[in-house]
Amino acid sequence: MARRDRLSSLHRSTTALLLVVWLAFSARSLFPQDSPAAATSKPAESPSENGFPVNNALVVSKCGGCHATDAKGNMSRISWIRTTPEGWEEAIKRMVRLHSVALDPSDARKILHYLSDEHGLAPEEAKPVEYFPENRMIDERVPSEAITRSCVACHALAKPLSWRRSPEDWKLLINTHIAFFPWVDSLNFQRPPQRPGDPPPPSGSDTRAPVEQALAYLNQAGSLHSAEWADWHARMRSPKLDGRWLVSGTQPGKGKFFGAVEIAAIPTGDGFTTKTKLTFPADNSTVTASGKAIVYTGYAWRGRSTTDKAGAAPNDLSTTREVMMLSKDQSRLEGRWFWGAYQEFGMDVEMRRALDGSTILGIDKFALKTGSFASEVQIYGDRLPANLSPSDIDLGVGTSVKKVVSSTPTLVKIIVDVATNAMPGKRDVAIRAAVAPGAFAVYDHIDYLKVSPQTPLSHLGGDPHAKGYCQLEAIAYANGPDSKPNTADDIELGPVNAKWKLEEFVATMGDDDIDFVGTLDANSGLFAPALDGPNPKRKFGRNNYGDVWAVATFKSAGSDQPLTARSYLVVAIPQYMRWDQPEVAQ
Repeated sequence: MARRDRLSSLHRSTTALLLVVWLAFSARSLFPQDSPAAATSKPAESPSENGFPVNNALVVSKCGGCHATDAKGNMSRISWIRTTPEGWEEAIKRMVRLHSVALDPSDARKILHYLSDEHGLAPEEAKPVEYFPENRMIDERVPSEAITRSCVACHALAKPLSWRRSPEDWKLLINTHIAFFPWVDSLNFQRPPQRPGDPPPPSGSDTRAPVEQALAYLNQAGSLHSAEWADWHARMRSPKLDGRWLVSGTQPGKGKFFGAVEIAAIPTGDGFTTKTKLTFPADNSTVTASGKAIVYTGYAWRGRSTTDKAGAAPNDLSTTREVMMLSKDQSRLEGRWFWGAYQEFGMDVEMRRALDGSTILGIDKFALKTGSFASEVQIYGDRLPANLSPSDIDLGVGTSVKKVVSSTPTLVKIIVDVATNAMPGKRDVAIRAAVAPGAFAVYDHIDYLKVSPQTPLSHLGGDPHAKGYCQLEAIAYANGPDSKPNTADDIELGPVNAKWKLEEFVATMGDDDIDFVGTLDANSGLFAPALDGPNPKRKFGRNNYGDVWAVATFKSAGSDQPLTARSYLVVAIPQYMRWDQPEVAQ
């Protein structure tokens, strides 16, 4: 997930006392006890846009006490908002937490499903911010410093961009922030006062307050009505997913995996059950799991599965959450499965319906080097043909299949030569009529490495707060045809077996974070944070937090000099308080 959203937990922990005081004050000052507004809210005055009527009796009965309904069936606030399942879940939890709304869990699930379906996002609207529910660790691209100040100072930009609101409701959201967190208005939303002697702002610069600039951006980027939503809402279908699905993907620290998922609809209509089996070629290990899932808004898969046998390592699969997007033709699912105290472990997943004919999922290798001979390659798939000969298998120009070692319906082992003059680039894998596009790369040398993630966040822990680990990977790249690094034509070659170490990120005199923050496994790239709590061995007895460089070093065969790359690793204190009330979502 975005780093700022995790760091915001530290900022929010100071809110509790102020929130209690404000709530006590607001009950009298904002809504006098004899005012009708004390019981119900009014629809926004003169809304500039038509709302989306609420036609669900359960939503009206449970929410209508506070959200007034007009003659068109619009409910205040609700009819002028669209968001993701996570957004609606957060809103329902907030009603329970702050407004003493009493909901039976089954009713809460029905309300969540209705609002996600009828007041949700189109796939095109959800895709740009899908990393947010997927809990990916990324560096967001923020359009301006004003938006950084107004929004990203406390949470990920994807949080507001996961919502669609009317102009009036965006203003109400600003007011809600000021009411709940009064200091944001002076510290974040407004410009510092002009002091005597300060230079005037540059000619042509935007002199509006940061919050006004952010509001203009959100009105444009998060408008209530859109062609995408109108199109999707009209064509949305109930998901028909029963059957056998093929799955493939990668897990940092573990490599590629292939397998199958059996999906069955629950007879009561409450979603689907799943049975999963995965194989990891790197060590030929297998994992089996079972779970349940619900599909919201016709495409948003939200599942949870548990492995039949828990692994011993922190990054082994355990109870896994699944966030995926279903294609419009309902033939593919793609997204991320994740787990860990901070959802720090995860795997990129692609699923496709099993066909009557042959399907190639991929091969065990990420890349093959030119001039390599007699390399064993494993091709994974489904219903692969029997009695294969080398001529039935094609890995592209410059490669030749010398021998078929073995063949089963799900796995074909072959011996491959790669010519010394083979053209670098991505290659397809074909077995007769079945093709896997871009299944691996051919390269002649490695030009540089990148460490993923680039700016990871780990959390100290112990008892009772769990540790937040970090799995690092060194990804190799070859410069593309332009011979320049970090350009669009570069060829990704996959992770390499680098050696890992920590180096000090010097921020203060006598910086000693490297001695206290934790340990980085030299071979696997798994960072294990230290224990939480005051450490008498540190100056002032402070906690073991700090920031360091995580450095990867790799020397490829035939190369004179090793390649290095690094990422900036922040090791923070635990998230002592959880504001999302996970028990409400059980």
